[in-house]
Amino acid sequence: MLVNLLIVVFLLAILGSLFAGGYFVVRDPSSKRRAFWALSWRVGLQLALLLFLILAFTMGWIKPHALGG
Repeated sequence: MLVNLLIVVFLLAILGSLFAGGYFVVRDPSSKRRAFWALSWRVGLQLALLLFLILAFTMGWIKPHALGG
């Protein structure tokens, strides 16, 4: 249950960073590179989520299942 909650939190953080980056690209006229940093956070969070999923699978915390079966 904790693993599922952590995955959902990762996904929400990735979506938040994605929307923040999109907002900064469209609306931010300054040259503070906030869009770059927001999208860099998104990439870092995605990498962390991937590594966590690999760890959770190898530790047996999550198991794959067949779809429609």
